[in-house]
Amino acid sequence: MKPRRPLPGCLLIAALALCSAGAAHAQLRLPSMNLPQSLPQLGQPGLENLVRPAERLLDRAVPGELGLLRLGQVDELLRRHRDVLERDPRGEPVVRREIVATSPTPAVLREAAAIGFEVVREQHFEELGESLVVLRAPAGMATTDALARLRSLDPQASFDFNHVYLGGSGAPPDGGGAGGEAAGGGAPERAQGRVGLIDSGVDTAHPVFADATIEQFGCGGRQHPAPHGTAVAALMIGRAERFRGAAPGTRLYAADIYCDGPTGGSADKIAAALAWMAKQRVGVVNLSLVGPANATLGRMVAALVGRGHLLVAAVGNDGPAAPPLYPASYPGVVGVSAVDRQGRPLPEAARGPQVMFAAPGSQMVSAAPGAPPYRQVRGTSFAAPIVAALLAQSLPEPGRDTAPRALAALARQAVRGDAAAVSNATGHGVVGAALRVDPARFR
Repeated sequence: MKPRRPLPGCLLIAALALCSAGAAHAQLRLPSMNLPQSLPQLGQPGLENLVRPAERLLDRAVPGELGLLRLGQVDELLRRHRDVLERDPRGEPVVRREIVATSPTPAVLREAAAIGFEVVREQHFEELGESLVVLRAPAGMATTDALARLRSLDPQASFDFNHVYLGGSGAPPDGGGAGGEAAGGGAPERAQGRVGLIDSGVDTAHPVFADATIEQFGCGGRQHPAPHGTAVAALMIGRAERFRGAAPGTRLYAADIYCDGPTGGSADKIAAALAWMAKQRVGVVNLSLVGPANATLGRMVAALVGRGHLLVAAVGNDGPAAPPLYPASYPGVVGVSAVDRQGRPLPEAARGPQVMFAAPGSQMVSAAPGAPPYRQVRGTSFAAPIVAALLAQSLPEPGRDTAPRALAALARQAVRGDAAAVSNATGHGVVGAALRVDPARFR
């Protein structure tokens, strides 16, 4: 990964513009233009973060190590669903016997069928010029062997495991997503701007969304409100008597990729959600998800970034020495870390050149389904939506020229200790500090 250098004093519209692509790519990692459940089932999303009622937590630290908890969640996920999930050679969760091919040629698909591979799902993303085919390995063939066999058919083709991505908070965002492919709600005439969310389900009946306009995608019309998606969405657009998100009144495009299923959060579902965001021309999309590098995800991310979308992603909570997690570490993605009320990086937050900004991520409250309706949250999952909502005010629709300007404007607002330095802990600095909703409000 390229080392990141500090931005020059003039900061930047020019430095961030594509005419200075070399420096900008190293600093803000802008795209090159030739560039992708319920608790008993999956582990409650943010269980370690939506821990107790806010009035009981106040300023106390959330117990446990989020990074270790994420690893524990992976173990539990695989234990409960070993019939459909397994580990790849790196230990990451994948859908058993499924291989994802991105824009494969007809000849490759014919060869795959000849040796026993079955097409499970096929999608065409016209807006991105890509297609996606999920193949099932022949009976008796291990998933790892299936991937190797397909890659041998065409080493230049894009094949990979169907990885499963977990919440950036350290747990899979369970359940999720109300509504069908594009069902709206709220009061459209009051919505200004737009922002996207790829996560678990949003409890649209929660009071913080009473005046919100939410377009929804996924789950075939079934509703599965989930704690993680609800909390993240509220931090973006929520508003109530004692609560205010970063951008109330902004139209939210919410894609549920979990739907309370054991294979929720898989790479092909994220790809479909990204394609929907592109079709809806949503300029800024938040993904509080973490996992390994994946050929399909990387290709889809590159396609959106290359068209002027800003993808905002949590960098994860596996600790400062952990290897990079994705999608936050892909070029052009806005990686977000988290800080406490004093502006100090959370000890569990990831560090590295993938960190572009930091935002509040502890000693704060967000909405939750059920009772109590607000709970304390912690982790990079809950910092990323603040950054996404702030960026969305400058980029309601994608734009190759306007995306760099939106980043430049936010970077000028960022606060950091050393004005000349770009930090691996907080990137270009902390934004949205005033947006932290203190638990003391809910005593």
